Amino acid sequence: MVSRSGSAIGLLLICIALGSLSATGAGTSNTVAEEGIRIDVSARARIRVENHFGPVAADVWQEKYVSVAATIEGSDRPFTRSPIVIENKAQQLSISVISTPIDPHSRIRLAVKIPADAHAEIITREGNIVIRGLSASASLRSDAGDVRAELPNPLNAEISASSANAVIKSDLATPLSADGHLFQTRIGTAEHVLKIIATRGTITLAVADPAVEKDVTSGPPRLLGYEATIKGAGTPAKESQTEEVSEGDVIRVDSQLATLNLSVIDRNTNRGIVGLTQGDFQLFEDGIEQQIFQFESSSAPFDLILLIDVSGSTRDMVKLIRTAALRFVAAARPFDRIAIISFAGQSKLLSPLTLDRKVLQEGVEAIDTAAGDTKVYDATDFALKQLTPAKNPSRRTAIVLMSDGLDGGIPGVQGDGSSLSYAELLGSVREFDGVLYTLWLNTEYESLNPLDTQPEAFDMGHDRTKEMAEAGGGVFYQVERLEDLAGTYERVAADLRTVYSLAYRPTNKSRDGKWRKIRVTVDRPSAVARGKHGYYAN
Repeated sequence: MVSRSGSAIGLLLICIALGSLSATGAGTSNTVAEEGIRIDVSARARIRVENHFGPVAADVWQEKYVSVAATIEGSDRPFTRSPIVIENKAQQLSISVISTPIDPHSRIRLAVKIPADAHAEIITREGNIVIRGLSASASLRSDAGDVRAELPNPLNAEISASSANAVIKSDLATPLSADGHLFQTRIGTAEHVLKIIATRGTITLAVADPAVEKDVTSGPPRLLGYEATIKGAGTPAKESQTEEVSEGDVIRVDSQLATLNLSVIDRNTNRGIVGLTQGDFQLFEDGIEQQIFQFESSSAPFDLILLIDVSGSTRDMVKLIRTAALRFVAAARPFDRIAIISFAGQSKLLSPLTLDRKVLQEGVEAIDTAAGDTKVYDATDFALKQLTPAKNPSRRTAIVLMSDGLDGGIPGVQGDGSSLSYAELLGSVREFDGVLYTLWLNTEYESLNPLDTQPEAFDMGHDRTKEMAEAGGGVFYQVERLEDLAGTYERVAADLRTVYSLAYRPTNKSRDGKWRKIRVTVDRPSAVARGKHGYYAN
């Protein structure tokens, strides 16, 4: 699905020139210190750091900006152009190493400092990850490197660590799972969230000694060889701006980044396809192929919201609805956070986003019929706002709505209905940087008098629920019998495992308000990509 910041998709792309970057010999460790590159970010920004060619060290500090520096190890040949790209748009900063060092034995070390209110995601392949302190949320993922988190004391956080073959070591009292590959704990009110995923290596959770003071506000690290001062690096560029400047300064500024979330199924079996790579996809906008700049595999974690209609029309179905919701929680992956919201006349957050399945079970048990007219559109808007970038970590998001679609605003339905119009909601769904799945529950009954819900209203509830899923890049499921609801929830959980995320810069940078048609092909026999079909270039 296409993500936009306000009326335009703002992006600041900075290619840092490292023409005079010094290289250290193999086996030499450089300490990165003093002045580096300052990048201004908005409050509660999402920060993504990805280095496939070395380690990442991150410090959490009280400054309101991000600092980044890099050093090269193991090469005696200078770089003439930086392999590091920094993108800064309204709510997300991305720092990526996009090319390999000249010398295959060399490595690129990244050192970053991030604000305490940020939502951070750090990814490496073989490089180690170290984070000192906790931001509002942090997601750490390494395929083969060690991951170490030095936690503050006292600790107030929700922490999960999962591994395929990694060893988990912890200073915390909570025991590991029976197989030793999963660690989960919730301490205090869980103001911070930390998630660690590693395939190999060692995951270490260490609590800092409060007697040892460590200054992380003394200044940002220095980018070796970098002499120019970048001012206003975090200010969004004007539309379609390209700037030619001197070596060592900002090289290129682009104003647009589009993100598309889609699932891939086999048309013969209708089952999802996992394990695809970026090279399996081709993306076209208005028939013109686009270069894919970022790629997230189907294994990346989700924040999920179960949005459940408990209005009078579902009065006799509450027990089955609870059972079905529990089936969804059980079917979801352990590293996917889930929240539960019920609604009728008002929306009620029964359980905030959490990894704790016990907390979720308590939220499900609290599901009950509520009074008031059905306000589907207000409730969906409420759920969308729970998943705004300012409130959630930098990872994928999805809403699963279960309802008969009978908002009180539909002609033939008794009640006041939502304060938000259907057209306004549909616009918000199209702007949502996530996936919306809808489960339409058939509650139709025979109308015996004019005050009963009329057949045409049931049809409109069905059609609008379907249209919402199409606008949200998800899937519409028609549930004719409540007994089928649990199985449908399990299908949704399985479908979410096949969602991929692609990001590209449209070659057409005109902001003319016209529709941009998107088409994605997959280089696999019988594979079909499902997602949003386009966006308006406002």
